[in-house]
Amino acid sequence: MSIAQTILRLLLVVVCSVSGYILALYLPSYLPSLQTWGIWIKLVGALTGFIFALLALSIEKIIKKAPLKVILGGTFGLVLGLVIAQLLGYIFSGLQSPGIRISASVILSCTFGYIGLVLGGKKIEEIKWPGWSLFTKGSLKRSGGKILDTSVIIDGRIADICETDFLEGPLVVPQFVLQELQHIADSADNLKRARGRRGLDILNRMQKGETVEVKVVDEDYPEIKEVDTKLIALAREMHAKIITNDFNLNKVAQLQGVPVLNINQLANALKPMVLPGEVLILQIMREGKEQGQGVAYLDDGTMVVVENASRLLGQEVEASVTSILQTTAGRMIFTTLKEEAGQRRHY
Repeated sequence: MSIAQTILRLLLVVVCSVSGYILALYLPSYLPSLQTWGIWIKLVGALTGFIFALLALSIEKIIKKAPLKVILGGTFGLVLGLVIAQLLGYIFSGLQSPGIRISASVILSCTFGYIGLVLGGKKIEEIKWPGWSLFTKGSLKRSGGKILDTSVIIDGRIADICETDFLEGPLVVPQFVLQELQHIADSADNLKRARGRRGLDILNRMQKGETVEVKVVDEDYPEIKEVDTKLIALAREMHAKIITNDFNLNKVAQLQGVPVLNINQLANALKPMVLPGEVLILQIMREGKEQGQGVAYLDDGTMVVVENASRLLGQEVEASVTSILQTTAGRMIFTTLKEEAGQRRHY
């Protein structure tokens, strides 16, 4: 929050509180029964003004998160509901009791105003007029939004990438992805439940961060059952990219012309390069698939296959790089023991 915004909000609180206090000064002259309150009526007036200021600030936070299209629809629905309430209120205009007339007017205004506000905000989404997308949430189409899928949220590395400020927002989380996370978090399986809760914690951490804006959108496609298909449909509609580490989603999205940012590919690209002939100091962790092979790992998790090293389990060895295999699932390095590589060069 900027200094100007802070000053403006403090000014709003002060003005509302002072206005409530001044209003309370003059109120007893119109309502003599309040004269017995003394100084308390002034304090109540100031407190009332303060509460109205807090209410205005709370409404501001809600409005900032709502799309302009929803705000316009809600406003139109509210006005229409109040007009209907006013017309129906004429039914009670002939009553002699002012209490009944006022009560009926308040009830009708609140009921139809609320219905108009809610229905206007919801049903406006069904309008598909040309250029209407300019009023969607945060102008995501123009700002190049990126949609997060469930797997990349659970993975957690996206939060670290956001904190390094290498990724520009806004990041979009569809409501159906949140529902899938919630479903996983409520699973009877302990592992799935832990993964789901981890995803919710990661998402909460990203929303509280200040480097990248994270937005939750309500767009859904009830006619589509699969979450991955919904993601692709939403990305095409918003002209956005999908951030994922799901290999299948990556391929399907690319086939349909949807740009994909794959976290696994990014991680592979950032791994340190090794060259054929380079010597690595490794600890043999287990046996490989082929006879005699040993398997070791670099600090970044890259798997290294060492020929004729299965007999050296748990030991540190020097291995010379022979070849590197790069796949979409990761990178594998093939090596031979240094002394064997030297003997081959000697012969």
